[in-house]
This record gives sequence, structure tokens and C-alpha cells, in this order.
Amino acid sequence: MGLKIGSRSGAYKAAGANGVSSKWVSVLCIASFCLGVFVVSRLLTVPGPVRTVEDAISEDHKSQELRPLLKCEKKDTSLVAGDILSQVSKTHDVIMALDKTISSLEMKLAAARSAKAEKEERSTADRKPVIEPLNNRPKVFFVMGIITAFSSRKRRDSIRETWMPQGEDLGKLEKEKGIIIRFVIGHSATPGGVLDRAIDAEDAQHNDFLRLNHVEGYHELSSKTQIYFSTVAAKWDADFFIKVDDDVHVNLGVVGSILDRHRSKPRVYIGCMKSGPVLSQKGMKYQEPEYWKFGEEGNKYFRHATGQIYAISKDLATYVSINGHILHRYANEDVSLGSWFIGLDVEHIDERSLCCGTPPDCEWKTQAGNTCAASFDWSCSGICKSVERMEEVHQRCGEGNGAIWHTSF
Repeated sequence: MGLKIGSRSGAYKAAGANGVSSKWVSVLCIASFCLGVFVVSRLLTVPGPVRTVEDAISEDHKSQELRPLLKCEKKDTSLVAGDILSQVSKTHDVIMALDKTISSLEMKLAAARSAKAEKEERSTADRKPVIEPLNNRPKVFFVMGIITAFSSRKRRDSIRETWMPQGEDLGKLEKEKGIIIRFVIGHSATPGGVLDRAIDAEDAQHNDFLRLNHVEGYHELSSKTQIYFSTVAAKWDADFFIKVDDDVHVNLGVVGSILDRHRSKPRVYIGCMKSGPVLSQKGMKYQEPEYWKFGEEGNKYFRHATGQIYAISKDLATYVSINGHILHRYANEDVSLGSWFIGLDVEHIDERSLCCGTPPDCEWKTQAGNTCAASFDWSCSGICKSVERMEEVHQRCGEGNGAIWHTSF
């Protein structure tokens, strides 16, 4: 038996009419495969961390801690301009008050240091103390220290007989004018020896000495100057402190008038300002062993007041007193003092009436109505033969013995 071709073809037609075609079967197979792959990949993926209740509480707590900071910042930025200006004004007042307090404390510290040094010195030599208790320091206009030596008795007497008041007048000058004048001297290398006893006797007679804790010597003038300012700053609350040599003629009334013009300034350095050459050759007068510090050979010093007479204000004296242990001392005391103020906010006042010559120079100026504050000879760094000539200079160039009492400060 055999099949007929016509009957086979009819079977395929019947399947296409009543069932699913082969094309759709292929599509369904592919779709099923893709769906299976997707489901399997989802099952194999590692799940992310689950946010626990504890984590939620912790995050909420942190957000609460940050809220006050945000509020504070918001509050600070809401200050009005008036409040800011008020705060600045209050801060300025506080700073000014602190500055005054610091200045007062520095002064007390300087006085305490000087008192301690004086106490140590007095423990080895029985002399009259010169340091007053801090609360008892007199308020005065200026203190003038006349730098002198053991061998200068005749110079001191020539000053006592001319421009420096004596006895009751010296005390009256302090009470009525607030002017203190003292001869300034230290002690000998052997305290209590014949030289010291001679000064003690002279002081008992005139009561016009200020004794320093210092060993006298020509090459120790820079040290003596520093100790002088430290001592007087601890003993008197003065507006100014003056240093003058014992061979210079001074008109006290003119000096007082000059200082009075600068009384409101905090840091002033008054004198005849100069800038002489730095001398390096050995054996020369005023030779500077440390000349190399001032640069090339032939250079000049910085501006500083000539050593015959100069004045510094209270703040500068306090500075010297506090920092005396670290202030460098050069061979010449006027250079040393000038170097201590280099780098500070100090007003240098070049006052030429403090360096007039002796007659006829100062005499001509007096006749013209410009009485000199101080007179000396540059060639001698003082009045040449001052013991013999001080009276002449006083008569021809002096302001008059009563001038100081009629001068208002």
C-alpha cells in the first residue's frame, strides 16, 4: 500500500488551521528563556544594608545636635550695624584700659627690680637707702641728674654757686615747681673707703646727692647712665628725666619751658641731635672698639643726642629700667642711649638751645631775647676750665637768679 501525496499535504494544512504555528512556538521559547535569565539574576544579587531602628534613631539625634549650631549662626549674622559699632567701641575702651594697666605694672616692676638691687647693695655697705616705697613716689615735673666723679668737688661747688639752688631753695624748688636736682655718683671699688666717706661728708653738708649701685670709672659711663635712669624712675614719678654733665651751664627756667611744650607726648628724646663719625683707630679719644658693627670704615653713627645734656620722657626711662639687663653698652654713653631707642616708636627732638656756646655766643642770643637752655664748648665737651669760668658764663648768659620762680609750667 502506498500513501498518496495528496493526503499528506492535507494533514499539514489541518495542523495550521487548528493549532499554533511553528513561528509562534519559536517566539514563545525565546521569551521564556529571557524571563528565566532575568529571574535568576535577581535572585543572585546581594541585598543592600537594611536600615535598622537604631540607625534611624542615631541619625535623628545627630540632626538635633546640629540644629542649635545652625540657629546660633543664624543669630550671629543677624546683628545690626549699630550693635557691631557698639561692640567695637567697647573693645577699644577695654584695650585702652589694659594699656594703662600694663604701663602701671611695668613701672612697678622696674621699681621693684631697682629696689631689690639697692637692697642687695645696702647689705654689703651701710648707706642711706634711696629707693622709696612704690606708693610713696612723689609726682614731679622733671628730675635732673648731674653726672659727677669723686675728683670733681670743685666743679660741683662752681655749680652750687651759680645756677643750682641750695639749701632751703632746693627744697622749695621741689615742692613748688616739682623739679628735682641731684649730683649723681656711685661708689668706689672698695665701698666705705676714703672716697666714699668724702662724698658722705659732702652730702651731709649739702644734701644734694643721689648715690647709685655702681662702681665709678670713666669707661663705665654707659652702665652708669642706665643705672641712673633705672634708679630715678623707681624713686620719682616724673614726666621727664634729664642727664647733664658737671661742666655745663644750665638755665632751669628755659629747660622747664622746653619740656613743658612736649609734656603731652608719650615717648620723646630731647637734645642736640648729631651723627658723628665712628672712630676705629686705637688710642683716639672716643674710639669705638665695636666700630665694625656700624658698617664700612668711615661711616657715621645713627642720630643721637650729644652727651652733655639730654632729656627723656617717663616711658623711655621705664623702658631702660625694665630692659637694662639686655641693653648693649657701647664705649660712648650718648651712643649707647641713642642705640637703645633705635627701632622704638620714639620722637627725636633736635633742640639747639641745649647746645649753645659760651660767651659771646650765648650772650648774643640772650641779648636778642633767645636765652639758651644750656651752654658749653664743643672743643672741650663742656665749659673749658669750668671751675674758673662757670661764674663768668652765668653772669653773661644766665637767665637771672629769680627766673625759675617766675616761670609757669
